[in-house]
Amino acid sequence: MSLLQRLERLLGKPPIRLKGLSGGCVGQVSLAELPNDERLVVKLDDSGQGRLDIEAYMLRYLAEHSDLPLPAVEHAEADLLVMEWLPGRTGCGSAAETHAAELVAGLHATHAARFGLERDTLIGGLHQPNCWTDSWLEFFAEHRLLYMATEAHGKGSLPTDCLRKIEQLAGSLGQWLSEPAEPSLLHGDLWAGNILSEGDRVTGFIDPAIYYGHPEVELAFMSLFGSFGESFFSTYREIHGLEAEFEAARCSLYNLYPLLVHVRLFGGGYVDDVERSLRRFV
Repeated sequence: MSLLQRLERLLGKPPIRLKGLSGGCVGQVSLAELPNDERLVVKLDDSGQGRLDIEAYMLRYLAEHSDLPLPAVEHAEADLLVMEWLPGRTGCGSAAETHAAELVAGLHATHAARFGLERDTLIGGLHQPNCWTDSWLEFFAEHRLLYMATEAHGKGSLPTDCLRKIEQLAGSLGQWLSEPAEPSLLHGDLWAGNILSEGDRVTGFIDPAIYYGHPEVELAFMSLFGSFGESFFSTYREIHGLEAEFEAARCSLYNLYPLLVHVRLFGGGYVDDVERSLRRFV
């Protein structure tokens, strides 16, 4: 059955057309245009290993536990996800960054008793383990740094000497990191491509990789590729606070995780970025 036929059966009406959209690490993303100017975003993963139902779970979890603007999930299967279309373009201007900071600070005010989540999730299409853990340092060491480094090494993307240095660093995180007062709900994959804005307002957050962790790991990723500037961080500091030590060292350490994700997915120059970061700590 073709995608158009599946959508007609699910929606009760045939789409007028499907238009390809950019973005996303998994499958094919399309804009479905329906009668009466209705629009939906459709993701299709016909690889036989689809896990789009996990993305749907994460969007629904965020909708239930935060005030973030999110696309409503209309239908979800392992290989097919149908969502509300949201206006706006990826990225934020200076004014929209202020709104984004207010929303992210509100998200981080949602807490849990432990670090992790009730189920494992995904980041960039990769498995992301979320075993409930009492200690943030233990969680970040075991389920973020060591897990992703081992995965990248197993795929031949990360050299053995880098893996050994990450193992050494994971055993001494207490020299650099501290336990937060409470675990905070995180989007988990916040960069310019996963936030939509229009004018001075954020219109949507997409492609989450949720769990409960330290807000600093989220903020570090938001600074990694220059996705968010001082308008965001100054507003966030006013609302939620941010320690000086974050920018001095912890930001670079936390960004080892998204860099390892990129090594696992793409290899190449991201290995150099990991090695540069490791030289600061090991």
